[in-house]
Amino acid sequence: MIAVPINSRRARNTVGCPGKTPKKPRENFCVEIMPYIETLTFTPIGAPVPNRGFPIDTFVVGLHYQQVVSDANTFQPLHIENGMWLLLDKEKKIVSRLSSIPHGNTLLAIGDSFDVEGNFQIPEIDGLPILDKPVLGYAAPYFTAEGVPPFNPSNPNKILQDIIDKQKLLETVILDVSTENEGGISNIPFIEKNADVSSFESTFWIEDVEDEAGNEFLQLQYSQTTNLDFIKDFTSEDPDKLIVWPHIDVATMVKQ
Repeated sequence: MIAVPINSRRARNTVGCPGKTPKKPRENFCVEIMPYIETLTFTPIGAPVPNRGFPIDTFVVGLHYQQVVSDANTFQPLHIENGMWLLLDKEKKIVSRLSSIPHGNTLLAIGDSFDVEGNFQIPEIDGLPILDKPVLGYAAPYFTAEGVPPFNPSNPNKILQDIIDKQKLLETVILDVSTENEGGISNIPFIEKNADVSSFESTFWIEDVEDEAGNEFLQLQYSQTTNLDFIKDFTSEDPDKLIVWPHIDVATMVKQ
């Protein structure tokens, strides 16, 4: 299966990144919000994979995926990722996502799969930096960055909700995983030093949609948050505490 965006303007990437102004450490960040083009390809892993154990063995099934992302305006490569979605427990519907990217990160995220019927509400998420205590105006660059509006840094998932509010959904399979759920992330030393990736969570909505003519098609929406830690949290009493910068990707895609 190959999934591609409905419209590149409906796929968004937002990230706070380390800046180049060491004389102003509290303000040493930049904001990037950009539309992107993506191709997401899924293929079977071939056969059930046995995990030997006691008193019983288990068998894991899943899909291999490749994600290729480019800037929607310049068509320059932005991201490539290889990984797998695995069904770890069929009865309990436990799933996992494994991935690796050439920045120098690998991850294991574990979670649940469940179904919903009809239309539904996508949970709101916050794309702004996370400090121990709020600081008036600190996140202002997020609201003046190119791409705002239509993108809303206070709730990047609104782009996804706006799309399904205009559609008739029949049934949706939801895959919800996190590295905080007995998973983890490994980063190369450079990443750990400059913008440490501390956690990752991802939700996929695989939607059966009925159009106005009564035809059905498969649609994939996803929202994923990669938390980056950099810049000392100047509002915290902990001298080692860093500000958390959510790197959020949201997209709506259709099966080809």
